[in-house]
Amino acid sequence: MKTSPEVEKYLDSARTSARHLSQMDVAEGRQLQRDLESEYAWDPGVDVDSRDVTIPVEGGSIPLRIYSPSGGDKDGPLPIFVYIHGGGWVLGWVDSLDCDALCRYLSAEATCVVVSVGYRLAPEHKFPVAAEDCYAALDWVVKNAATLDGDSDRLAVGGESAGGNLTAAVCLMARDRKGPAVSFQVPMYPVADFRFDSGSYRLYGRGYGLDKEDMEWFWRHYLRNDEDGSNPYASPVRAADFRGLPPALVVTAGLDPLRDEGELYGEKLRAAGVPTRVWRIENVPHGVLSLPFGGEERRELAAELRRVFISASASGVPQRP
Repeated sequence: MKTSPEVEKYLDSARTSARHLSQMDVAEGRQLQRDLESEYAWDPGVDVDSRDVTIPVEGGSIPLRIYSPSGGDKDGPLPIFVYIHGGGWVLGWVDSLDCDALCRYLSAEATCVVVSVGYRLAPEHKFPVAAEDCYAALDWVVKNAATLDGDSDRLAVGGESAGGNLTAAVCLMARDRKGPAVSFQVPMYPVADFRFDSGSYRLYGRGYGLDKEDMEWFWRHYLRNDEDGSNPYASPVRAADFRGLPPALVVTAGLDPLRDEGELYGEKLRAAGVPTRVWRIENVPHGVLSLPFGGEERRELAAELRRVFISASASGVPQRP
């Protein structure tokens, strides 16, 4: 199966661009991210309500953007999806066009409250600040579920790329600290290990939208030192034990250097007896769910979330995905 014309156009643009993130400083990288927003913007075509709040975290505060389906009668509190944006821990914002569009879409199509987390970014705030911020947000959501018209017994957490990494990290934290009970996790093409030598890195580490040099740049800004890369809250596949983690939908992209480490995370969950589906989306690059040509995949993701929430509502425990 060949890549679609839309994907080929995207990859051609990435290959011919004179702007390379790995050759920029942080301010230039963030400006590049803002510049690309409008180029790859898409309309979710839904009507949802949103509001912004700020919550305290250790050493400061972070923004959350809360989305709820608009109109109609709601049969009790809605399930909650805590969404963690990508951007290599250095880029990304709750008000970015791609983040906002995906959250709006999932709130409407999965009929849930979506809480988007504006964790503090590196290098100003290095590991483990982002992970701790996301854990604090998860805890806040559970404690304030009633004010969100949300049901904390149907709580999912997910995110893309670095957000997938942070998804896995907060699930580990919640288990290790006996914290909030997460019903379901959705790491989407996650950064899962501090290494750059997998088969997918060798195949797709240059010219597919996310280069190996970009990932080295992100990790360099995120970690305090290389030893941090061995911490399972930074490299989730290095956890000593995967038992007791939430059921998972692990999404990977076929043309992504991160593909193999994401699938390894899914394999380790399965081996520990955690109900897990690894969904490889073939012939697409990293970030597909937030790109204009990812419509079919977004529909399947929303349908999967609906199934999980219905299952949790019926039994109190999500069924095998």
